[in-house]
Amino acid sequence: MFYEKQEGHVVQCHLCSHRCRIAEGKRGICGVRENRGGILYSLVYGRLISSAVDPIEKKPLFHFLPGSSAYSIATVGCNFRCKNCQNWQISQAPRLQGSIAGRETAPAEVVRAATRMECESIAYTYTEPVIFMEYAYDTAKLALEHDLKNVFVTNGYITEEALRRVAPYLHAANIDLKSFSDAFYRETCGARLEPVLESIKLHKKLGIWVEVTTLVIPGLNDSAENLKAIAAFIADVGVEIPWHVSRFYPAYELIDLPPTPVDTIRKASEIGRAAGLRYVYQGNVRGQGENTVCYHCGELLIERYGYTILKNQVIDSACPSCGAEIDGVLK
Repeated sequence: MFYEKQEGHVVQCHLCSHRCRIAEGKRGICGVRENRGGILYSLVYGRLISSAVDPIEKKPLFHFLPGSSAYSIATVGCNFRCKNCQNWQISQAPRLQGSIAGRETAPAEVVRAATRMECESIAYTYTEPVIFMEYAYDTAKLALEHDLKNVFVTNGYITEEALRRVAPYLHAANIDLKSFSDAFYRETCGARLEPVLESIKLHKKLGIWVEVTTLVIPGLNDSAENLKAIAAFIADVGVEIPWHVSRFYPAYELIDLPPTPVDTIRKASEIGRAAGLRYVYQGNVRGQGENTVCYHCGELLIERYGYTILKNQVIDSACPSCGAEIDGVLK
């Protein structure tokens, strides 16, 4: 899906915003889409590298079916090369090793497993779901027929045409907004900022529930100026969009950096609230900044500890104290 043939057996992929031009016998940046004789093939269709039952809060999605379980799946590969990737062993495997690992698992098997495990949704996660779009697309359509919701945990680099195609089957997305600096995206991720911003706006326009995550990395994207720009952008798209500001821990090529100070995460959450965002959460800081409170009266609505919900007082998507409508897809 999403490619066109050009002269000399060259193809151009239109799945993500890299829009790779791929010569015969070569692969795109993601490492899992290969040009064979002028035809672009997915090398990961039906090849699961990981599957697990996760709390939906782990995605993180705090305003989409809270307290439910998501059947989470991934293939190898990614269209980003983030220096801080926590799942680099599978996301970068095609580039680093050249091989495509994974066990053959048809879309129907994924849906059966999700149903058997009493999950309410399927999450396409761990690596970038867009790079296994054909597999995710077929699975998502089948999932919907079995009353399962579909969730992307994504870097937001999908093209408009690909997002519009999958949107009727996609119910929620947690999108990384890694920085408001194009230089950061180029140097740390091997991508650009603008397509991510446009993608977030289009997700919202298409009626997909959106939550945004920013991993705050010391010395790279933790300035107050950068965080204020991110918060202002999200607020402009919609003050109801939850913002997860998460603590960085050393990983992959950034193992020499220290973990993010908790005080930095606290200040980032204050920036979000000052920008007018209704819901700001602190990630990877267990026991702090995890609760949902009413933006109107301040009532504690959903109390969390880690991925566990201790109390949920939302009634018919409203605050029981003041009646304010609480945003999201809530039970």
